[in-house]
Order: sequence, then C-alpha cells, then structure tokens
Amino acid sequence: MSPDPSPQALVRAEPEASFEVIFDGRPLTALPGQSLAAVLWNAGILAWRTTRGSGAPRGAFCGIGACYDCLLTVNGRPNQRACLVPARPGDILTTQEGTGHADLAV
Repeated sequence: MSPDPSPQALVRAEPEASFEVIFDGRPLTALPGQSLAAVLWNAGILAWRTTRGSGAPRGAFCGIGACYDCLLTVNGRPNQRACLVPARPGDILTTQEGTGHADLAV
C-alpha cells in the first residue's frame, strides 16, 4: 500500500458527505466543519474582498477573526468573517467590495 500524504489520510479522518456552496455564481465543494475561508482556499480562491479606499484585494490573513481582512457577504449579509463562519449547505457567498453596503446607498 502506497502512503497517502493527504491530511485526511494522516489523521484517518472520515468526514461526512460534502455539500455545495455558491461563490459569485460558481459552485464550490465544502465539508462539514470547514470555515468559509477554508472552502475558498481549497478552491484556489485567495481574495474575496476589496478595500474601500484603494480597492486592493484581500482574503484571509490571521485566520482567527482579529484582522477583518477576510470579510465576505454571506447570504446577503455583508461583513462576515470568512475565517470564523462555518460553511453550511446552500450558502451564497459573494465578493465584498468596500464596506459591503454599496447597495444600500441612495
């Protein structure tokens, strides 16, 4: 038997069935217990927010909810910390621009 270097194999994990979330119209696979940041990273997505001043791309930085670089709009609710929010089946995730409240401006 050849060794499998995957983290799941190393810890002999048997995760529950995967499910789907949608990011900017693109279906992504998620596992129970994964944070939204982990789901995005797994899909190769490293930035999902732009800053309000310069429009610079941002993604996860600290991974513990302290830096607020990973803000994401989840199910229409802006400013959710992707590193702290667990993925749930059917979540709709969208890139957040600036403060996440542009659609509220009159």
